[in-house]
Amino acid sequence: MSFAYDYTEVQKIVLKKDEQKEILVKYANSEKLFTLRWTLYVNEGLVVFHAYDKHVAQNVLYLNHKNQSFRVVLKTLGADYYNPPYILVKFQEFDAKKNRAIFKLYLFDKNLQIKLKYLKNKIIL
Repeated sequence: MSFAYDYTEVQKIVLKKDEQKEILVKYANSEKLFTLRWTLYVNEGLVVFHAYDKHVAQNVLYLNHKNQSFRVVLKTLGADYYNPPYILVKFQEFDAKKNRAIFKLYLFDKNLQIKLKYLKNKIIL
């Protein structure tokens, strides 16, 4: 179980439809790219695509529902088997007038091994 004070970084991410956020994840001698974008908001569900370390996934996130976030483990379990560092992405708000989704990104990294570099957003066509 983790608590709010366990997160080392909190970042607000605002994305329009088909706009992609790229985050470079650095640790030890590794650099990996985490990408996040959304493509559809219907029936209060937001369809989100994300990729990390050659793993691509899709989630449907809802506000005010237990299915409002997902997590991505950043390192192989190895020595950190019980506390691997991860990113938690939480769907925070949808602005229908501006057609944009707002996320909060949390980094759980008890051993302070991970550095995140937020790159510019890209439009995916």
